[in-house]
Amino acid sequence: MDIFLQQIINGLVLGSMYALVALGYTMVYGIIGLINFAHGEVLMVGALVSWTVIGLLQPLLPPWLVLIIALIVACLLAAALNYSIEKVAYRPLRNSPRLAPLITAIGMSILLQTLAMIVWKPNYKSYPTLLPSTPIQLGGASITPTQVMILVVTAITLAALMWLVHATKLGRAMRATAENPRVAALMGVQPDRVISATFIIGAVLAAIAGVMWASNYGTVQHSMGFLPGLKAFTAAVFGGIGNLAGAVLGGVLLGLIEAIGAGYIGDLTGGVLGSHYADIFAFIVLIVVLTLRPSGLLGERVADRA
Repeated sequence: MDIFLQQIINGLVLGSMYALVALGYTMVYGIIGLINFAHGEVLMVGALVSWTVIGLLQPLLPPWLVLIIALIVACLLAAALNYSIEKVAYRPLRNSPRLAPLITAIGMSILLQTLAMIVWKPNYKSYPTLLPSTPIQLGGASITPTQVMILVVTAITLAALMWLVHATKLGRAMRATAENPRVAALMGVQPDRVISATFIIGAVLAAIAGVMWASNYGTVQHSMGFLPGLKAFTAAVFGGIGNLAGAVLGGVLLGLIEAIGAGYIGDLTGGVLGSHYADIFAFIVLIVVLTLRPSGLLGERVADRA
């Protein structure tokens, strides 16, 4: 039972980070029907930028203030990067066959990884621990202050996003553009600005996830965004890509499945497979969902076109 509780905690922490990245995928897909495969690299850039800022400020300021400043700077630069990617790489291909922007997204992913390798070098870097490292005991399980911070920040971020989408003028414009961009334009909405804003919001979510990922695992590197990005895409498909609640549900469930599977895969296979095989669960989930329910758990919300 102690192992099960510990894996539940680990799964919620992991799933909350998947959910943040999955929201970026599902928002962009819901509005323009594009899978932005460079989204994981935005997470990577956010983590590496925060690592650089922390290295510069850590000797000068209190640790909690350094972390906040690093998070803000990472979000700003990630937002600028994703805005530029949309404007330069995706907007000219908006009305082209779907294969063209998909190939472009893969190309942007490789380009960003290469540029990050040039700027930050390919070696793994230790990410400083800015919060207390003494774990908090919960029965037979434990949770670190960093993991508590991840859960709290994720909950606040998700609540803020839901408020923005459902209770603001920008949110109404995003929902209108997702339903029918031509009709939305006739009603005074500017689709180009809405799409750019969507990419910016997705980048902020990815940067937050990147800083939390680096804080939780303690290392950063130029290729660190590929696997979280791929798993977050799996989470978006699992929950129902194009559906915000589905992205959150898919991310949390995928994190729980992966964590619980990692805790028990050794016992289930008689020691043949270890916890380092936990990544297979994400792809098993993807295969099962695409086979049995391609629309995901909650399905994509599809509006009647005018």
